[in-house]
Amino acid sequence: MTAQTVPDAQRAAAEQRNAVPDAGRPDPAVLDARLGSEALAGRPTLFSAARVHVAQADLDAMAAFAAAMEAVAALPAWREVALAQAPASAAERAGRDVAAERPLAASAFMGYDFHLSPEGPRLIEINTNAGGALLMAALLDAWQPGQGAALEEAIAAMFAAELAREGKCAALPRAVVVDEAPAEQYLAPEFTLTVDLLARHGWQAAVADPAELDWDGACLTHQGQPVDLVYNRLTDFYLDAPSSQALRQAWRSGAAVVTPHPAAHALFADKRLMTRLSDPAWLTEAGADAATRAAIAACTAETRQVTPHNAEALWGERRRWFFKPAAGFGSRAAYRGDKLTKRVFEEIVAASSDPAAGGYVAQALVPPSTRMVATPEGDQPLKVDVRNYAYAGQVQLVAARLYQGQTTNFRTPGGGFAPVLAVAG
Repeated sequence: MTAQTVPDAQRAAAEQRNAVPDAGRPDPAVLDARLGSEALAGRPTLFSAARVHVAQADLDAMAAFAAAMEAVAALPAWREVALAQAPASAAERAGRDVAAERPLAASAFMGYDFHLSPEGPRLIEINTNAGGALLMAALLDAWQPGQGAALEEAIAAMFAAELAREGKCAALPRAVVVDEAPAEQYLAPEFTLTVDLLARHGWQAAVADPAELDWDGACLTHQGQPVDLVYNRLTDFYLDAPSSQALRQAWRSGAAVVTPHPAAHALFADKRLMTRLSDPAWLTEAGADAATRAAIAACTAETRQVTPHNAEALWGERRRWFFKPAAGFGSRAAYRGDKLTKRVFEEIVAASSDPAAGGYVAQALVPPSTRMVATPEGDQPLKVDVRNYAYAGQVQLVAARLYQGQTTNFRTPGGGFAPVLAVAG
């Protein structure tokens, strides 16, 4: 077998294994002990009872992409473009620290989401507050006791590294996991897992709504105690909401480490940047080396900014595009071109009349692969997306999410988070 045919053989073997429901299942007692029966009862489709098989060549390509993306984001030309279109909450602090050669936090839980095509993985989006890693540690333990321990240690080390990157030093560091109405969030059990993990590693930790934080002009506090690090789960990516103002001031001043932070979102997650990723000539001019460009090209689908000038052409070939708001997340207000009405398309074009304001991008449609899953209604093929959790360009975990419909909604019987198994043969 030649090197060129190895990926195809691995993909064929993975597809064959994914076509048959998994014979095993995770131990529900382990999940109950880790998350609690009440949390699980309210989230019956948080975890799938299936595992997803992925070609080793595709895992290698996704890992190479994550490393290459860090290299691209460090290019001066990339930073200039990204920060020029970002709000001041991201651009001012990032520009000031770069000029002073002070490192920013690398940003915890960077998430690279892919669909698996016959030609290999294709990037769907980059998330700067990807949830689920500690939930996956619990799920891995439910499949095989002890399997999630290394991941938990890596996550604890990541938070310590974030403190160190920004020069913070505390004998008993205090961290706060922040999200809007955190107890009501679907992934709220993960917040508790984070607090427990940090406590085992010598931190004081709590969960809070951003409105519960206070800024006294020099220090960020929670319940009267100074905060060293905020694990930021907000989708208010640039901390613009009134409830985020204390956190915004702490971020802008550097008084507390905020991770993920607004600059990371501007440098990685703004979907307008995907038009640059899919333009090898621009990457060459920006200074990306050949290996970096190859790793990016191997996983990037063509992406275009929607404008009134190209609207007619995009409408004519809409079936091959997926339309996404540049600042969107969770597939909100995103549309497959083949299901798009003329009225909605006109709204997309109107929203894109000023590209500087964000608008929409059109990304080449890459249908997701499938995994056959046993459900109470019989065997069902569920869609798959594959998430790489990475820190500073190094992949810590690869997980799958199984679903039906357009979005990974954690509402599909048989769906939810699932482990990934490498197929090397």
